[in-house]
Amino acid sequence: MPPKLIFLVPFISLLMFACRQGQNSQLMAQTSAGLHKVLVKEVLQTSKYTYLLVAENAEENWLALPKMQASAGETYYYRNGFKMTDFESKELNRKFATVYFLESISATPEIVAREAMPNPHTTMPQISDSASNSAYTAKVLVEKAVVNVKPAENGVTIAELMENKEKYAGKTILIKGKVTKFNAEIMKLNWIHIQDGTEYSGKFDLTATTGIEVAVGDIITLEGKIVLNKDFGYGYSYDVLLEDAKLIK
Repeated sequence: MPPKLIFLVPFISLLMFACRQGQNSQLMAQTSAGLHKVLVKEVLQTSKYTYLLVAENAEENWLALPKMQASAGETYYYRNGFKMTDFESKELNRKFATVYFLESISATPEIVAREAMPNPHTTMPQISDSASNSAYTAKVLVEKAVVNVKPAENGVTIAELMENKEKYAGKTILIKGKVTKFNAEIMKLNWIHIQDGTEYSGKFDLTATTGIEVAVGDIITLEGKIVLNKDFGYGYSYDVLLEDAKLIK
């Protein structure tokens, strides 16, 4: 090997290592703000949610997540969350003075760091905390599923709806899709995310509020009214929302 190349090989390797270290440092720096390390004190299970009483230093809080396995004594990491006050769980027959709803939680801080990286399908609404006048940033991750659903008869697709949302504002529509996410009993509503495989300008997911219960993976047809720029507070804000959705069989 020529002398110059012998010199360049270790130099390039060192440079690549330095770049990786720099990226890792940047990644951890991005997640350090708002990163919580908590110890589980108590676990309450319902059919769809897991409630964790956690301690962070001398402070205790309740967290709520999609159903998971957890035990007292375990350590977890998370960032942010939707703060709910006076939240009542019907299954537990209990009212929580304060509970933070989370999309996910991790046993390692590295996973939280990776989730903190920018994603083109992530919304970052601001939640005002009236008690402390501070702000929490809540991340709702919506992933594009591999879906190909035939439109409902006399219905619209998600792409058509998103492209012509002003046309459909205030109107009742039919739309068919696959359930990609379902959250029950948040602000006394059930929340359904559906996708049909169509997309307009990066928008491929529709959220519906309803009183019905469905399961992730179901192919369903919904009927409801389209509402634009709906803000429920607590970080729940939607450009396009299907309201009071009913299941059409």
